[in-house]
This record gives sequence, structure tokens and C-alpha cells, in this order.
Amino acid sequence: MNRNRAAFAATVVVCLLAAFSNVAVATDGYFMLGYGTVSKGMGGTGVAFPGNTLSAATNPASMVFVPDGYDLGLALFNPNREFTVDGNPSGYPGTFGLMPGTTKSDTSVFLVPNMGGNWHLGKSDSIGVSIYGNGGMNTTYDSAVFYGSKPVGVDMGKFYVVGTWAHKFGENHSVGISPMISWQRFKAYGLEAFSPFSGEPAALTGNGYATSFGFGGRIGYLGNWTPWLSVGASYQTEVAYGKLKEYAGLFAEHGYFDDPANWTVGLALKPSDKVTFTFDVQQIYYSKEASVGNPMLPNLMQAPLGSENGAGFGWQDMTIYKFGIEWKATDCLKLRGGYATGKQPIPESEVFFNILAPGVIEQHATLGGSYTVSKGNTFNFSIIRAFSKSVTGANPMEVPGKQTITLKMDQWDFEVGWSFGF
Repeated sequence: MNRNRAAFAATVVVCLLAAFSNVAVATDGYFMLGYGTVSKGMGGTGVAFPGNTLSAATNPASMVFVPDGYDLGLALFNPNREFTVDGNPSGYPGTFGLMPGTTKSDTSVFLVPNMGGNWHLGKSDSIGVSIYGNGGMNTTYDSAVFYGSKPVGVDMGKFYVVGTWAHKFGENHSVGISPMISWQRFKAYGLEAFSPFSGEPAALTGNGYATSFGFGGRIGYLGNWTPWLSVGASYQTEVAYGKLKEYAGLFAEHGYFDDPANWTVGLALKPSDKVTFTFDVQQIYYSKEASVGNPMLPNLMQAPLGSENGAGFGWQDMTIYKFGIEWKATDCLKLRGGYATGKQPIPESEVFFNILAPGVIEQHATLGGSYTVSKGNTFNFSIIRAFSKSVTGANPMEVPGKQTITLKMDQWDFEVGWSFGF
């Protein structure tokens, strides 16, 4: 017990320190595919399948079905990002051609910790806490991409502390609520060429890290309708952050960069005591957030960067379909697999600005498993392969037909975790 609590406390410290390091997590746009080692191993599913104490990040109602204990996880995240420009710049007045060739982003390996805890209060209630990172806008190009200083890129990281209360009605139905506190930081560099388009050029680029706190919440329902069918649903509100003042001349609405609202619904089918199939559908409303959803053109020409209608990244809403399976091979060993697919959020018309944030991943395959070493002590692992995806579009700042830009990305995620019961 004491060793478990010490490990839990140590991981809380590690997770808090992670808030001050680079967090680059880009799978479903800039949301993670799944939260916690169990969910990751099953294609990011979990709204109808309580996996471990990180399940609250998907469905807070699940926590009343999760045993008391802690979960600690550490992921090695490897995103590979690049862009290719085909065609020489025209050099015509009023155009913004880019140098041809392929440029790769540096800094492609990151450590991302997470943790969760759950405590039952009698037979019908539980409380819990989850700590995890999110992000996805992270690039570092060691060249003067936009003819200003180098390197060029952005770094966006988000860190969440989530409390959860869940209540069970009878034996088979529950609801839950999770207030969320988040902290984000952001910096941009090498964007001096956009100064004529900004309402606040001094708050456009090269100002180091800007930070702000945000608040939101998630609600959820989980019902075991029959012994072989469970149904879950959850909704997360927009997470509203304070202004990133140092970049009020870059982000629309004078420096606000909020998390979009999203919902998830899903099923868990249990044809036997040894096998469970899961299926989730998630919808993320990127287009509702001006900083990420506003198109680059014609906004860049009609309103300055940073204004209410300033240019954004033009991201569209994203729908993700996730499938998972868990097989109880022995009393000690569980094996998992999964697959997720969804149309990436960047249209061909928005490739220019999204050189900074090429979140074009669409398909993931996952593997995972758990091995119970002793009562209350389980080792978990997951592997995610996000397959290479590219998006090609015309350079909208050039003579039509003169240049194309191709964004490309693939990634790996390896996570190990430990579950402590008590």
C-alpha cells in the first residue's frame, strides 16, 4: 500500500513536470486517439467499456464500474511530419511562393506521462482524478520556410487535471461528471513575413511561450442493458482558455485558442466471458473555434490576423470510427487490438498555413495487453501505428497552377503502464 501510494505521488510530480516540457500529441486532429493504456490498445474505444482509471477521460460514468486503484502510464510518442513544395516561385508582385523541395520537422520523439486514481464511496458512488496531456500543433523546420528567421514552427501543449464523480443507479446504469482544469502553452517562431497581415505585429511571432488556464467539463452515461450489451455516451463542453496575449496578433479573436466541444457514443458486445468487442463514434467540432476553424483565405486579405475574423487553419469537423477487441487468454493475460479511421480535418485549400500544423492522420492500428503479476498489480502496454497520410493542394498565395504543397505525416506511440489495486 505505501509503495503504491509513493509511486502514485511520484508520477503526479512527473506529470506536473511534463506540463513544462514539449507535449506533441496529434492523432485525431490535436486530440489523442485514446486515454490510458487499455483504451489505446483497443483502437481508442472505451465509452461503453470501463478499462482503467483513465477511462474518465472518455466517459466519467464508467468510473463507478472501475475497481479502486491507481494507473500510471508513460508513452514514447514519435510523430514524423514534413511538407513538399512542387514548382518554382513565380516572383510576381503580390504572390507568396515557397522554395521547392521537401522539408522535415525536427524533434520527433516525446515522453508523455499520464495517471489516474479511483476511490469508491459505498456501493453506488465513486470519485476519481485523471492527469494527462494533449496537444498536436508542434513543428520545427530548420529552414526559413516563409523567408524570415529560422527555425520556423509552433509548439502547442495542453495539460489537464480532471476530477470525476460517478453514481450508479441499481446495478447496471450510471452517470458521471468531470470538471476539467487545463493549462496550455504556445509559442511561434519564424513568421515575420506575416507581419503586414497582422493587427498586432508585435504579438505575432518570436515571443517565447505564452500560457493560459482553461475550464470545461464532461458528462457521461453507461448502461449494461443486457449481460452481453453495454451502451455508453459522453459529451465534453468547449474548454475555454484565457487569452494568449503574446500571440494576440496571430490567433483569431485577439489570442484565444479554445478546445472544441466533442461527443462520443459507443457499444461493447460480450459474446462470451473471454471476448469483448467495442465500437465508438466520436465527433469533434473544430470548425466552431475561430482560431483553428477560420479559413486562411479570404480572411487573410479581408481582416488582419488576430481580429475576430482573422485567418485560421481552416480545420473542418472530424468524425472518427473506432473498433476494439479484448481477449482474456488466461486468468493473468489479456490481449487487445483495434483500428480507428476518420476523415482528417485539413482540406486541400488550407495546406499553406497548415505547414505549421499538419495534423492529417486518418488511420490507426493498435495492439495492447495486460499481465497480472500479482493481486492488485498489473502491467499494461499498447502500441499505436498511425499510417502515413498526405494532403496536396495548390499554394493559394501563388499564381494558379504554379505551385502545390503536400503535407505528410505518420507516427508511432508506445505506452507502458502499471495498475495498482487496493
